Amino acid sequence: MALLHRLYVPVLNGAVGNRNLVMIGAIGLAAMTFVLGRTLGLEFLPKLEEGNLWIRATLPPTISLAEGNTYVNDMRKLIRSRPEVEAVVSQHGRPDDGTDATGFFNAEFFAPLKPMSEWPSTRDKEQLTAELLNQLDDRFPGVEFNFSQYLQDNVSEAVSGVKGENSIKLFGNDLKSLADTAQRIKSVLATVHGITDLAVFTSLGQPTIQIDIDRAKAARYGLAPGDINATIKVAIGGDSAGDLYEPGSDRHFPIIVRLEPEYRKSAEAIQNLRIGVNGPNGITQIPLSEVAFINLISGAAFIYREQQERYLPIKFSVRERDLGGVIQEAQQKIAAQVQLPPGSRLEWVGEYGNLQDAIKRLSIVVPISLALIAILLWFNFGSIIEILLAMSVIPMAIFGGVLGLFLTGIPFSVSAAIGFVALFGIAVMDGIIILSQFNQLIEEGFDRIGAVIRTGELQLRPVLMTCVVAGVGLLPAALSQGIGSQVQKPLAVVVVTGMMLAPFVILVTLPVLISFFSRRAR
Repeated sequence: MALLHRLYVPVLNGAVGNRNLVMIGAIGLAAMTFVLGRTLGLEFLPKLEEGNLWIRATLPPTISLAEGNTYVNDMRKLIRSRPEVEAVVSQHGRPDDGTDATGFFNAEFFAPLKPMSEWPSTRDKEQLTAELLNQLDDRFPGVEFNFSQYLQDNVSEAVSGVKGENSIKLFGNDLKSLADTAQRIKSVLATVHGITDLAVFTSLGQPTIQIDIDRAKAARYGLAPGDINATIKVAIGGDSAGDLYEPGSDRHFPIIVRLEPEYRKSAEAIQNLRIGVNGPNGITQIPLSEVAFINLISGAAFIYREQQERYLPIKFSVRERDLGGVIQEAQQKIAAQVQLPPGSRLEWVGEYGNLQDAIKRLSIVVPISLALIAILLWFNFGSIIEILLAMSVIPMAIFGGVLGLFLTGIPFSVSAAIGFVALFGIAVMDGIIILSQFNQLIEEGFDRIGAVIRTGELQLRPVLMTCVVAGVGLLPAALSQGIGSQVQKPLAVVVVTGMMLAPFVILVTLPVLISFFSRRAR
């Protein structure tokens, strides 16, 4: 500490003697903080490493259970063949309790991983994911794969309602138009670096018999559309002809009457359904094809709804880039290259939706925190100038945190934002220590420059100790690499690097600012 004192006093004297130069340096530091901050990536929260893989495979929508089961078994064997994988559990189709409305085209695999120290070829999960995805794509062309983690996948689906880390909800009324627009959006997203696991959820593809009544022909036979629809309903769907009661019980079951399967199993058979017509010689029967058009079309397999609106999800994941940069580029390209149908709109959900919500909350919480700090400073100093002087240390502390994120390549996230809020409080506390000491020396009769120099000499130790305690306490978290460390690491890096640089900037710049702007007198 004595060595630091001997080094610090000449620096402080030089700073006070060259106040204009120090002020220019402080302005440059603030500008550098702004520039570095603009280069940081953006994400909601760092991905928590769970030590497992949750892989979802989307097969062709018309696949049968037996055929799909063959592919699922082969996929499970391929995943298990990786030496990094400890075990694999698969789930095919929908669960027995009906909580997940999906079909036989959906398969999900849970693969716990061995500790990274036991991995023979790689120590990087991103590399493992890329290699495994390439193996699956080569072995099973036409199948769409999505990689996530068990808890992460469940949380993302609970928040957005879509099976995917990130999704675009394309709202609209016409399913055919939505499907075409979704494919164009998918093509645009495929050109954005960092987007992976890209797929459009199946909407159309269910074979459907469409019966359109020809009103002109029906009128010539004296038939109303309701008469024809009633006949079709009874013949294909069936109608209740009464109830069967269980002897000695109140239980009863409806008796449904409809045509036998061979008369309604295909479009050709339905064309020959007989419709009763009143003629001059009594009731005669004509085939349904005389008064209606019967076609086999591709109907809706799934209809996604939210707030009584139809939507079609386009899911994707983000790897090797920050979430905010990818979404910003994707939004710009979609706006320039995709014309949405009338009445349609896009909504970005998943991690990006959570990020937007978090930014809105922070835009309220951070100003309130600064206002509370200013109020407490007013109670302590009772001077607007001294409040601003005490709070001027905040940008100085922010520089260290921004620099730490920039050098480590960590994007700005909610975790990092909490670290910056912590920096605000620690930095302002150091500002209060220095400003209070200066005011006390002025009241004791020191001149302004002498009080500034003496304040630096007396408060060097308290400021350094305050910053060292805060930084050392979070140093293990900043250096940790274990499972679960990803979420707390941005906060720790911000506080540690901020507290490494803040005392040197505060102990030099704040005394100069005090000598410039303080109006305290004996």
